[in-house]
Amino acid sequence: MRSDWFTLHYITLTTREVGTRIRKQSSKRIKMGPAAGAGRASFCVCAALSSSSIAKPLLHPRSSLPFPSKTIIYKKCKVNLQTSVQDAADSKVSCRVLNVESGINDEACELVSGEELSLEDGDDNIHAYLFKAVKNNNGTGLLLLSDIYGFEDSFTRDFAYRVACNGFNILVPDLFRRNPWTKDQPNTLFEQWIARHNPERIAKDITAWTEWLADEFMTAGITKKLGIIGFCFGGGRVLEVLARDQGACFGTGISFYGTKIDPLIASDVKVPVLFILGDNDPFCTVGEMKNIQMKIDRGSKVVIFPGRGHGFAHRPGSLEEDDDAEQAYVIMRDWIYENLMV
Repeated sequence: MRSDWFTLHYITLTTREVGTRIRKQSSKRIKMGPAAGAGRASFCVCAALSSSSIAKPLLHPRSSLPFPSKTIIYKKCKVNLQTSVQDAADSKVSCRVLNVESGINDEACELVSGEELSLEDGDDNIHAYLFKAVKNNNGTGLLLLSDIYGFEDSFTRDFAYRVACNGFNILVPDLFRRNPWTKDQPNTLFEQWIARHNPERIAKDITAWTEWLADEFMTAGITKKLGIIGFCFGGGRVLEVLARDQGACFGTGISFYGTKIDPLIASDVKVPVLFILGDNDPFCTVGEMKNIQMKIDRGSKVVIFPGRGHGFAHRPGSLEEDDDAEQAYVIMRDWIYENLMV
C-alpha cells in the first residue's frame, strides 16, 4: 500500500529588538502513512509556529522568551480537510508581560499554535488564521477583524498571538480575499480599491467564520459566548456584526478606533462594547464614539488616550505610543475577562 506525500507550509517568526516580528515562509515535506492518508484526493495544508523562533510579545522590547530549540507544533485543520499532522508540544514559555494593578496576571503564558484554515464558497475559498493557547486554554473563542492591511499583516498577527498567549482561541479572517490594501499603493487609488470589496460579501464571510467559531467552541459547551475585536476598518465592522447578531453568539465587542460606523445601528447592539481611541484621530472622533456608546449603553465604555492618533494601539510608532498601546491592551484583556469569563 502506497504512502501519500504532501507539502506542509508553515510560518516561522523572527524578531527585531523592538519586538516586531518578521514573518518568513518555509516548507517541509511530510510523509503520511497509508492509514493516515492513502487513497484520499485532498490533503491538509496548515500553518504552524516554530517555538524556537517565535518572537517576544508585541510591544514588549523589554521582555525576552527562553524558547526550547526546534519545537514545532503541527495542529489539525478541522475545516474542509481530510489528512493532518499533529505533534504535541510540552514546553512552557514565559511572556513576562507587564502586570498592572487590578489586572489579570499573564506572566506565565503558554506556547501558542497557529493554523491557516479555509472554507469553501462556491468556486472560491475564504481563509482565516487561528491562534490557540496550547496549555491552560480557557476555551473562549474570539474573532479579530483586521484593518485594511489584512489578516496576514505582521502587526495584526502579533496582536492575535499575544491574545492567544493569554489563554484564548482567536480567529483572524481574511476580509479582503487575498487582496488587502498595501502601503506602496498611492492614496488616490484607495476608493477604487475599497469599492472592489463588497460590504455584503465581507459580511457574509464574517458570518461564515462566526458560525465556524460557534460550532467549534459554543456548541461543545466550552464557552457560553464569543467575543469580537476589530481595528480601524475591522473596528467599524464590529458594530455591524453585533447589530446583526442581537446577542445570539457574541457576549461583547471591542472596537479600536473603528471607521465607517453607521450610528443608526447602535440601538440594535444588545451587548456591551468597549471603544478605544485617541483624541487626535481624524478617522474616528471622540464625539462620534461617545454618541454611539450612549445609544448602546448596556455598560459600554469609551476609553480615550490623549494625543494619540489612528492605529496607535496595534501599530505604535514610538516608545510613548508603545506605553499607551500596552495600557490599551491590558484594558481590552480585562474587559474580555469581565464580560465573557466572570
